[in-house]
Amino acid sequence: MFAPNSLREIPQGNIFRKDDYFVLFGELFGRGYANGLINEARKAGMTIIGITVGRRDENNALRALTPEEHATAEANLGGRIFNVPLMAGFDLDAPAGEPTPTDLLGGMTLKSWQEDKLDWAHIEKCRSVGVNRFKNSVSNVMSELNGLIPDGANAIFAHTMAGGIPKVKVFLAIANRIYKGRGDRFLSSRALLNSDLGKLILMNFDEVTANTFQYLIEGSSAIRARLEKTGGKVRYTAYGYHGTEILIEEQYQWQTYTNYTQGNAKMRLENIAKEAWKQGIKATVYNCPEIRTNSSDIFVGVELSLFPLLKALKKELGGTWAEAQWQACREVLLEGQSLESLLQKIDSYNSTEIMKSFRNFSAWPIDNSAELADVMIGTSDEITQMHKSRNELVTDILSSLVLEGTGPLMFLESSNPSAPVIWLNHDIIAKQLNAMHG
Repeated sequence: MFAPNSLREIPQGNIFRKDDYFVLFGELFGRGYANGLINEARKAGMTIIGITVGRRDENNALRALTPEEHATAEANLGGRIFNVPLMAGFDLDAPAGEPTPTDLLGGMTLKSWQEDKLDWAHIEKCRSVGVNRFKNSVSNVMSELNGLIPDGANAIFAHTMAGGIPKVKVFLAIANRIYKGRGDRFLSSRALLNSDLGKLILMNFDEVTANTFQYLIEGSSAIRARLEKTGGKVRYTAYGYHGTEILIEEQYQWQTYTNYTQGNAKMRLENIAKEAWKQGIKATVYNCPEIRTNSSDIFVGVELSLFPLLKALKKELGGTWAEAQWQACREVLLEGQSLESLLQKIDSYNSTEIMKSFRNFSAWPIDNSAELADVMIGTSDEITQMHKSRNELVTDILSSLVLEGTGPLMFLESSNPSAPVIWLNHDIIAKQLNAMHG
């Protein structure tokens, strides 16, 4: 099944220019999709503005950045950062003097967590505290921003917030079994989702990954109204994930990483964009391909969908530059291991009946299974062992290419977006990269 609203042709228009504003709603950390979009804003000469999620002190109290931290963050972004902590989620929030959700999870153990119950009335009080804190901070940031962006300017608000797993020791052990475990160490993702721990995590995912997009759209309404009234245009972007079309048996076919625990929150994010669109607000969620980032490395096997990009580069009329990418990938493999044999492993993996059974778009997100873990994690391990070093992988090269390709696609498409939810699959990524380098 093909994913809906897929971008098939490289967008050509660009309304953004010098004196326009790019606002990053989420702090910039390490490698990730946001870097590609920021690079495009910088090329266009836009003024770049950012926020901080703040930091936690030794008592887990949220604080602003120190002058040194603030200077480092602004240098990393290449723009001004409002030093108002915008930490999303409620796992460390609570009414004064009462325990936080994280505190409540502290007594859970590997033996007890599936039966342990939470006080949902108290959790709801904590959620309200966290949401009010976040909305108040958004209001403060937008008040400052409104005085900075001049009438008639165009603005992009780029939402990058995602995550929401409480920092408790028991979850690290559970996650290792769900996302990395095989055989006796396998754990069903459904077991997590049926537990109170899992239900809390899903609630926090909704707040961090999705609801913050709504708070951004609502909080910037005064800026949006003023700019649009004076001739400017306002756009909102967000990063989604809802599977990706990759080359399987010489055709682009939708597939997904399983189990993607944030799947429901990502669909909630899509629905927020759809509702905004109905109100005439150009908010677009871009469902991007699987890549390796600092946060995705826990999901063993998520990187397997990257390898067919090499074939897509050639299929989409890549020439000398595309061949150079193949050669760069060959050079990180052990002597005696070929890139062709690696890609054959991927072809065989995608052709298995177990993988075909998970290519069900309408059922997404699907729970994992022991059979899936055996095939996916086993294939991932085999391919990793084909490399000279675990610190220099083919997927590092391909992840960088995806980031490079998605930046201009999102930036240019946002000038005149075609839908509230758009998939960026391997075909358009390859076309964009080949156009940039060909």
